[in-house]
Amino acid sequence: MLEKLKSSLNECPVVRMKDYHYFIHPLTDGLPLVEAELLEEVIEAIIEVADFDCDYILTAQSMGFPLASALTLKTGIPYKFIRKRKYGLENEISVSQVTGYSSSEMYLNFVNEGDKVLLVDDVLSTGGTLKAIIKALKSNGIQFSDILVIFEKVGNKEEIEKELGVNIKSLLKVEMNGSKVKVLGEGY
Repeated sequence: MLEKLKSSLNECPVVRMKDYHYFIHPLTDGLPLVEAELLEEVIEAIIEVADFDCDYILTAQSMGFPLASALTLKTGIPYKFIRKRKYGLENEISVSQVTGYSSSEMYLNFVNEGDKVLLVDDVLSTGGTLKAIIKALKSNGIQFSDILVIFEKVGNKEEIEKELGVNIKSLLKVEMNGSKVKVLGEGY
């Protein structure tokens, strides 16, 4: 399973951002090209493992956009984005994101206490983005049907799950091996 996704990692350039090794992949960066067959394989895998008992699919700007859009087309479940732009709308939720290479504010609008979401994202690396999102959502009474990422860079998931009291599913477990991305196996 996930053969296209696994083989796509063989061609990923790796760049250094501060003290952080970052791999560039079509589904994490939109580069070099997002091919339909690769996206289709990933969406089908997500549909197989995710719990879609939710009010809507939720993702963060920007690489979650193609995932949420494709999932909506396949499942009929609507989606919402956590944006990097502040609108100043009533009840806007601010999320402070700190990753291995940047920090920023993100904003969520039109959510209500008691909403149940399927949270999808491209990669779990340092956990900065997911931790911030999960904490903000939980503190506002949002529930999770599931939390799923495409790539899990090994080393932080169990710690984050324990800290936040959630389960995070991943499609592939990977690690950085010099200037290459090594697939350690399928996740979930």
